[in-house]
Formats: sequence, C-alpha cells, structure tokens
Amino acid sequence: MRDESKRMIDDRTLAEDLRKTLQTGGFVLHYQPIFAVETGEIVSVEALFRWTHRDYGEIAPDRAIALTEACDLIIPLGEWVLRRACDEARQWPFLDLCVNVSPLQLRHKGFLASLDRIVAETGFDPSRLVLEVTENHPLHYDAATLRLLAQLRQRGIRLALDDFGSGHASFDTLRDFPFDKLKIDRSFIASSLTSLEDRLMLQAIVRAGVTCGLIVTAEGVETKEQNALLQRLGCDELQGFLFSPAVPPVDLMALLNRQKSASQKRNLSGIDPMHWRNFNSAETRRPQPGFPPA
Repeated sequence: MRDESKRMIDDRTLAEDLRKTLQTGGFVLHYQPIFAVETGEIVSVEALFRWTHRDYGEIAPDRAIALTEACDLIIPLGEWVLRRACDEARQWPFLDLCVNVSPLQLRHKGFLASLDRIVAETGFDPSRLVLEVTENHPLHYDAATLRLLAQLRQRGIRLALDDFGSGHASFDTLRDFPFDKLKIDRSFIASSLTSLEDRLMLQAIVRAGVTCGLIVTAEGVETKEQNALLQRLGCDELQGFLFSPAVPPVDLMALLNRQKSASQKRNLSGIDPMHWRNFNSAETRRPQPGFPPA
C-alpha cells in the first residue's frame, strides 16, 4: 500500500511538472533510424519523445504518455512533438519522418487544422510525413474517421498502423482503413525464435501486410537471429537496437554522413552488426556503421 501511495504522489508530481515543462519547452526528441532491407540504408526516422526530470531523471516514455492522456495533455504534447519533429527533420530532406499519433488526437476536432498550420509554418514537405497510429485506443470505424484519413492522404501524408499485435487492431483494421505501412509490435519479434505459435503468427502478419499492399516494418529487432528470420519472412524494413537506438539529431546527422560517404552500396545481408562503443567522458556515444548478416 505504501508503494502504491508513493506512486500516486509521484504521478501527481510528475503530471504537474509535465504540464509546466510543456509550457517551457523542456522536452527533446530523439530519432530512431528505420532501414530498408533491400538497400541496407536508412530510409526514415521515427521521432521519439524524451523527458529528463530534474529529480527523477529520465522518465520512461510509456509512463509520460500515459500521464499526458490522464491529464488531458495529449493534444498539446502531440502538437509540440509534431512541430519540433517537422522543424528538425528539414535537415534530412531525403528521409521520411514518422511521428506517433494517438486515436485520441485523430478524434480531436482541431487536429487537421493544427497539422496544416504546423506544416505551413515549418515548411515541411507533407509527402515525407508518416503518421503512425498507435493501438493504445481503438480506431473507430466511422464516417468521420474515414473522412479524416482520406483528407490526410490527399495532402500526401502516409499512414502507418503502429505496434500491430499489441492492442485493439485486428486483420479487419488492415482491410477497413487506408494504411500505407504496417509496423509489427516488438513483442512478436522477441518471442518469434522461442515460440512456434508466435512465429507462425508473425508469418501470418507479414503475409497479411504484403497481401494488402503495405510496407511491412519490424520493430524491436535486437539479435542477428531475429534479423535473419524477419528477412526470410519478407519484411521490407527493420528497426531496432541491433542497428541503432534512438539518437539525438546531431548523432543522427553523423550517422547519415558516414552512410553517405560509404564508397560502396551494400545491402543488409552483407554488413556486420552496428554496435555502440563506450567513449571517455569527454566524448559522446555514437553509433558505429554496419548491419547484421542475414
């Protein structure tokens, strides 16, 4: 009971501090690269929200997002993330930008107007934007939702169903909504090598995505064995710590510059794993180029 009471106090404190930090702009975004299997190159980045609290240190993103929803801050935070991501991603004009949006944001009556304003004010090309619809709330199959998704696609914005397999979405969701990309939840990836049932389910998900004409992306790839399996199953894109964690913009730029300077284009199957090295305190941690063999 004492631990539960302490957590309630902490949540109240965090919620109030989150509200203040949102007003002062004290959050940052990190970007996790997404790699094309065919070329082994970075084709897009996912913007990920980060918050370092003055007393508690780095707050787990899932907990921070849950707090924003509980305190009705998901709309202003979502706008902040989208604006910051569009502004920062202009320095990588050849990459697509993936930004998470909750169905709660999509149902907000001012969402489309806010998005149009952010795109116009940042000068971001909407054809580079991929909105990843999360599964933490159900996506209602109704005329208003379908009209909104159609309006987004008319602007050149693409749609991804994120974390498939972890929440409310089903195969019917792939059929009923105009998604362009399917992102498979890391839970299936993690258990696919030890559970035959999960491996067969993973195979079915990939096939469903391909059948629907979607780009299939596997999240949370952490081992060479997972990488090899996902390539055999036919995934189009891979994302995970095996290749690179989410990094600050300056580190992403360094990684892109090293990729650009590579003298030879090689695909994912011919490159060694990307690792992180520990440097001394005067240096930053930077990803080392390379990918795992299939």
